[in-house]
Amino acid sequence: MTPLVGAVVLSIALVVSPSVAQWAQAQPDFASMRVEPYTPAKPAPSVSLPDLSGKTVNLSDLRGKVVMLFFWATW
Repeated sequence: MTPLVGAVVLSIALVVSPSVAQWAQAQPDFASMRVEPYTPAKPAPSVSLPDLSGKTVNLSDLRGKVVMLFFWATW
């Protein structure tokens, strides 16, 4: 990278960085996305499902851990 190109990139970074920082701190506009957060948070229902090896796993056994459930189907 030539010194001129480096100076131009640095100048652009200095101009853009305050606006990016402001954008990153902005709260999401849930109304425009038609998303409504739960207020107050609701507890997950009791769920028992088999894992890939066939062993039954209870959701309550995973309390305090991050859990991601994926439900999918082919029609």
